[in-house]
Amino acid sequence: MNGGFTFRSDAPAHSTPHTDPDEEYTMHRNLKSILLAATLALTFSATASAGPREDQLAKYASAAKAANPAFAGFSAERGKTLHTQSFTGGKPDTPSCTSCHGKDPRAAGRTLAGKAIDPMATSAAPSRYTDPAKVEKWFKRNCNEVLGRECNVQEKGDWLSYMLAQ
Repeated sequence: MNGGFTFRSDAPAHSTPHTDPDEEYTMHRNLKSILLAATLALTFSATASAGPREDQLAKYASAAKAANPAFAGFSAERGKTLHTQSFTGGKPDTPSCTSCHGKDPRAAGRTLAGKAIDPMATSAAPSRYTDPAKVEKWFKRNCNEVLGRECNVQEKGDWLSYMLAQ
């Protein structure tokens, strides 16, 4: 006997070990537990590092909830309405987002000076909205030009949700 193990010299070197059905069941259960834990870890990891767009939406959601406890989430449909609606508070030559960006966010737009604007939808411009400082810069500028004021967090979140859904 060596450390609790018994070595048999009379057993064939290539014999098949005995398998206990209860032992197989326990191993199967353990394997399922390990796979479940790995899946949960990967899911948590993917959620934790969702990306700058999702982080920005989460910040907007947190601010919207602080401003309005009844906040129930952003709406791409409200974002579409905001994008296409005409306003009177901003500059007369830019009454809506579509004045420069066009009605289809997957298509390129044009400034009033004729300069091309890349599509707004992430499906057509995958690098859009990955820099939170740029997102805020353009919200500030464009909301003031179109609405005549800064957009609130609900409007920002709704509009961004619309662009991410396109």
